[in-house]
Amino acid sequence: MSLFSRSSNFLRNLRRGHTFICCCQSTQQTPRQTRAYKKKKTFGEGGYALLVVPAAAFCLGIWQIQRRKWKLGLISDLEKKTMQSPVPLPLDLEELKDLEYRSVTVRGRFDHSREMYIAPRSNVMTASQGGLINTNTPSPGSNVVTPFILSDRDLTILVNRGWVPAKNQDPATRPEGQISDEVEIVGVVRRDDQRNPFMPKGNHNTSGYWLYRSVTEMSQAAGTAPVFIDADRYSTVNGGPIGGQTRVTLRNEHMSYIITWFSLGLITSLMWYRRYYRPPPPDSAFTYIKKQR
Repeated sequence: MSLFSRSSNFLRNLRRGHTFICCCQSTQQTPRQTRAYKKKKTFGEGGYALLVVPAAAFCLGIWQIQRRKWKLGLISDLEKKTMQSPVPLPLDLEELKDLEYRSVTVRGRFDHSREMYIAPRSNVMTASQGGLINTNTPSPGSNVVTPFILSDRDLTILVNRGWVPAKNQDPATRPEGQISDEVEIVGVVRRDDQRNPFMPKGNHNTSGYWLYRSVTEMSQAAGTAPVFIDADRYSTVNGGPIGGQTRVTLRNEHMSYIITWFSLGLITSLMWYRRYYRPPPPDSAFTYIKKQR
């Protein structure tokens, strides 16, 4: 066989091999491109269902933004009420519904025979002076609630005179503070406490004290009108309860909720994108050469 014939056969075989390689490459690459395309465009029922998680998280984050605006407005209104000058107790008791945390003035005398207690309580005035770090353990005690007979009308209300230590809960231990004269008191209008679901309701008849402020029940037990005020600290008398025990607190943790929900929405969105939308990465050069063999 001549040199020319051998060269022709070599070129002919080379062309056939090149065509076979191209065909193999085409056969191997096309399915992968099809799979990537389908995976990118088709999510399936599971993919659409899992979109509910990030969508719900973002909606809850937006809702918490609205809740935070509402709470900030409520705190602002409360601060304005506490800074306003005291007003006389209104004749129409229905007006008290809009006067919570508002200072009012009343004049009359106490009926110590119907004294009641809210316990256990710590002294708010002492706790507020502890600074950033307070190493003193709060002393247990009670808030003394006493019926107050008004001088300008035929009405008896409840007045939280203030805090006494547990050892002085018995009025016999503090006779100097059991004043009988007519006095004028400035106090803050209060309504029912929102009892914690995990807090026991208690029975004041057996324990001798109330666990939380229930204006309706306490007024029925004492035979007074359902009106309750916290006496301010200037109403304190020698040997008597320490006034100014109003706790003005409103929880405002909505910013932490906002961060939590939006973070959860972002994380779940990225997880969903990596699983259902992003196409698979291309083969490396090493993997491609290995497939050709």
